[in-house]
Amino acid sequence: MKKQHYSELGLVNTKAMFAQAMQERFAVPAYNFNNMEQLQAIVIGCARSASPVIIQVSGSARSYIGTSFLPHMAAAAVELASESGAAVPIALHLDHGSSFELARDCIDSGFSSVMIDASHHSFGDNVALTKQVVEYAHGHGVTVEAELGVLAGIEDEVSAETSSYTRPQEVERFLHETGVDSLAISIGTSHGAFKFKLQPGQEPPPLRFDILEAIESLVPGFPIVLHGASSVTREHVEMINQYGGRMDNTAGIPEEQLRRAAASAVCKVNIDSDGRLAMTAVIRKIFAEKPGEFDPRKYLGPARDELIAMVMHKNSTVLGSAGRVK
Repeated sequence: MKKQHYSELGLVNTKAMFAQAMQERFAVPAYNFNNMEQLQAIVIGCARSASPVIIQVSGSARSYIGTSFLPHMAAAAVELASESGAAVPIALHLDHGSSFELARDCIDSGFSSVMIDASHHSFGDNVALTKQVVEYAHGHGVTVEAELGVLAGIEDEVSAETSSYTRPQEVERFLHETGVDSLAISIGTSHGAFKFKLQPGQEPPPLRFDILEAIESLVPGFPIVLHGASSVTREHVEMINQYGGRMDNTAGIPEEQLRRAAASAVCKVNIDSDGRLAMTAVIRKIFAEKPGEFDPRKYLGPARDELIAMVMHKNSTVLGSAGRVK
């Protein structure tokens, strides 16, 4: 694997993004992708809405795309942004890194930001592993995200049957001992499309803003991250079900709660499932209406357009990141 610094690819780390987000009270979107069409849609949507963006992959998505392909795709994303409306700042981020070795390999290959997720370990082991990654990353100008508390749900290689809320009293000590740049917390969000099991008429439980506010008061000005923050858009779920899918009783995080979080210390909001749902809904519709279609451009192209529209909606009405790049 060729070693290269992220600046060679035209990428930036998250430090300036988060400083602006904290000062202006918005959240930077962090969109997961697994293929070219998803990446194109994310970048075009953010360029058209003049929003900074974090493009991110899990370890399994990185393997699926190919470790040699990914840096070239990131460099192409930077060029695409300029062609599509605005030279928006782009960070390439490892989502839920599981080991020091994976984080190191990503840093060496051109990632500008990495997450080390040791939240399922003891507090001491979480500190030790996070500190190891921070020391290596900071030596290369790469920013690091860690996690305290465990989110429920399943997405890629991340899986937890139950959640545990972040303990505010542990946050200050964790930040001091690790030197991490941002922290993902657990306040009621959840991974995957099936975040909550609701009966008809029920609403998702509210996020624990009391925990968020307590953390913000203990470490004012420190960037907080929300994982599992897809809203599981009703229109896309209904379209999937209408055209042969089976996604019953799905529910996500209401947009008004995410807007409130984005106006606080939350500087980064992760969105993965909503992007998958948007593209899948359109592809299912096309296959149902045109069963003889076999040209990938004829179904991946419209699916990409749907994801562009979703990204622009999230940036402008949910996260407040639209128009932040002048």
